[in-house]
Amino acid sequence: MAAMTVNAADEARAVVLLSGGLDSATVLAIARERGYACHCLSLDYGQRHRAELRAAQRVAASLGASAQRTLTLDLRQFGGSALTDERIEVPTSGIQPGIPVTYVPARNTIMLSLALAWAEVLNANDIFIGVNAVDYSGYPDCRPEYIDAFEHMANLATQAAVEGRRMHLHAPLLDLSKAEIIRRGLALGVDFALTISCYQADELGRACGVCDSCRLRRAGFVDAGITDPTAYRPDASH
Repeated sequence: MAAMTVNAADEARAVVLLSGGLDSATVLAIARERGYACHCLSLDYGQRHRAELRAAQRVAASLGASAQRTLTLDLRQFGGSALTDERIEVPTSGIQPGIPVTYVPARNTIMLSLALAWAEVLNANDIFIGVNAVDYSGYPDCRPEYIDAFEHMANLATQAAVEGRRMHLHAPLLDLSKAEIIRRGLALGVDFALTISCYQADELGRACGVCDSCRLRRAGFVDAGITDPTAYRPDASH
């Protein structure tokens, strides 16, 4: 694991899942505003948009994270998603009803489980995740009932909870629109030019402009009335 560490012994600790995208950057800023020493966890799961991992490092440094680690767990061995199987194309024709092929089976459960393990080691009671149930692509693990269920499980499964140190799962973006998330992030000093949301960003981190994630991000900036700082590929439609 790659690590960046700063001493923050006087602050309550939290683990923040940080993908390098717009939402998770805003969540990190929110956790910092609440006074947490943030230990950011990113997952290299074999995603085709690996440039987001470098974005996560930039965002963590920019927003004063106490630590940032990238854990490798190659989900390409299972496939089943356009993000982990090169044989499945990323949809570019617009957001459609139902669960899209960019859904990665059990991804949030896997990432939250890893965050929970690190939180126990850190004696941290709080985990932050940037899921959103308003402007999202239809993923089942972004719903409020999923967040509630995972928190319940965390308090059954951990030594910390059994010994009286309850674990809390925070999803502060859950009920916000993409425009509201962008406004919140800007108010907290997030530099969205550092972030990457595109499902098929190139090695330079430039976005395609037509995948579901690009469409949601672009519409969010339009709705917020804020200039989109996203770097697009020269051939991108935007």
